[in-house]
Amino acid sequence: MAITLTERATTELKELITSQSTPSAALRVWVAGGGCSGLSYGMALDENDPEAGDNIFEQDGVKILVDPMSLRYMEGSIVDFVEDQFGGGFKIENPNAVSSCGCGSSFKTEDGEEVAGGGGCGSCGCHG
Repeated sequence: MAITLTERATTELKELITSQSTPSAALRVWVAGGGCSGLSYGMALDENDPEAGDNIFEQDGVKILVDPMSLRYMEGSIVDFVEDQFGGGFKIENPNAVSSCGCGSSFKTEDGEEVAGGGGCGSCGCHG
């Protein structure tokens, strides 16, 4: 599977889907230009039908939707749920990232390519 979920992420997503009464929702994961490292991740529950060209994965009953451009940058990534002193949230472990920002939501790949709209240092907000 090109993008996988940890057991903890699967559990948290199932609880979130149930609590929002959206049983047909899928986790949509994407990459966009922005963040201080050039690329940034996005994740959201998506109740819509998959878009044309979407890659659809399913793990333990949770659907994952990824557009082809984003999958190019995220192949082999793992979505996890982590907790720290500020609370909990989803985190992406991306084997394609050669550097990332302190916030963990911005990264750069080895080829150094950026998605249109890339930001500079401070654009992700982690350098407040």
